[in-house]
Amino acid sequence: MPKTLPQRIVFTIVMATIMVYGMIVYNVALNTGGVTNATFGMALHEMPIMVPVAFVLEFFVVEKLATALAFTFMRPTDRPQFITYAISLMIVCIMCPVMSLVATLLFKEPSFGTWVHTWGCNFPMALCWQMFYCGPLSRFIFRAIFRKQLQAENQEQP
Repeated sequence: MPKTLPQRIVFTIVMATIMVYGMIVYNVALNTGGVTNATFGMALHEMPIMVPVAFVLEFFVVEKLATALAFTFMRPTDRPQFITYAISLMIVCIMCPVMSLVATLLFKEPSFGTWVHTWGCNFPMALCWQMFYCGPLSRFIFRAIFRKQLQAENQEQP
């Protein structure tokens, strides 16, 4: 996991991009009645708006809050992978309603009911996408990018 500021920035960019793209594809498919080849291209149109929003929220607010929430039921001595899963779960619990609100305000007829419906439809997908695909893929990409730096850090530790 990222330890330095540049690592945190890169990791958050990778995670936000993959997570947002997957969720936009899902929402475009919901709005158009299914997934076609065009769905993947249509999803790209919202990326320049939603990725920066997700990055800023995640990097400056949600990461710290999610970590604090995760450690209300996890201990620092617990297995690192379970701590990672707990933090990921808390991130979804915070980001999903917030990003659903942003999407409702920007791309739908804004109302409380529309936001709750969007959030309700997005939450199961966001949780599965994060835990089973986006999270592992983002961590894999992060380790590939910072392979040498991470190996050097691991050799320094006793």
